[in-house]
Amino acid sequence: MTLGFLRPAAMALAGFIGVPAAAAQARPTAEQRAEAERRIQAELRAPRPIEAAASLWIDELTWMEVRDLIAAGTTTVIIATGGVEQNGPYLTTGKHNVILRGACEAIARKLGKTLCAPVVAFVPEGNFDPPTGHMRYPGTISLREDTYRQLIEDIATSFKTTGFTEIILIGDSGGNQTGLAAAATNLNAAWGAAAKARYIPEFYQYDKMVAYMNDELGVKEPIDEGYHDSYWITALMMAVDPSSVRYDQRIKAGKASINGVSIADKTKTAALGWKLFEFRANHTVKAIAAARAKG
Repeated sequence: MTLGFLRPAAMALAGFIGVPAAAAQARPTAEQRAEAERRIQAELRAPRPIEAAASLWIDELTWMEVRDLIAAGTTTVIIATGGVEQNGPYLTTGKHNVILRGACEAIARKLGKTLCAPVVAFVPEGNFDPPTGHMRYPGTISLREDTYRQLIEDIATSFKTTGFTEIILIGDSGGNQTGLAAAATNLNAAWGAAAKARYIPEFYQYDKMVAYMNDELGVKEPIDEGYHDSYWITALMMAVDPSSVRYDQRIKAGKASINGVSIADKTKTAALGWKLFEFRANHTVKAIAAARAKG
């Protein structure tokens, strides 16, 4: 089936949005609009022409792959929010976004029938004038609280509009939590029984993960070097992308440690990171199950 109708249909509809001169002649008739809608509906029902990819990330799937997953019962999507901020001299500004690449996928796999939205990289990081918080450091990107909340609400509403019925909201930074909670409240008030937004604050309970690392894995940080960094954060990032902690450069400069713990053994550090991802995923899935039980 050809999809070429979309271009002339779009050109015809241009008359409604202020295109000058020939706009009046380009306006579609009722019959033309009905025909365009029939063709769109036919496209929406068209069979997928190729084998589906296996990714859990919506932005790595075609719209047909997403459609077919929804039809098969994958109606839960996770919106994970990270940030762009200063993280000491070794970690990239997208620290939280790197971590969420591993965390969201781990949670989605354990939940089943779940996809991950593209990580929301932009969140409140401080005021602009005068600059506060991370906004005092170059490279930081901040949003106003209302902008952030509205961004989350619009993303979630997009998913609800296209067939998802459960939208899970998680944030990997402290400044993300208030906006997520407010967005979930607003969305549930607007949606009623049509869909459910679930804010899961337990995802950000890093203290429980650190206790697990200390007590169960036997790994402790003997000192605090005072950076916006830690061994466990570095391990999580190394499991996903060693370049994000500047591993090679630190080895060369003799700086391959943080808070008194070496990261020189890349395999060992990444393996610990995956164990921490497993703990966070299990902890978060339990919290989601409890939220679902509450209805």
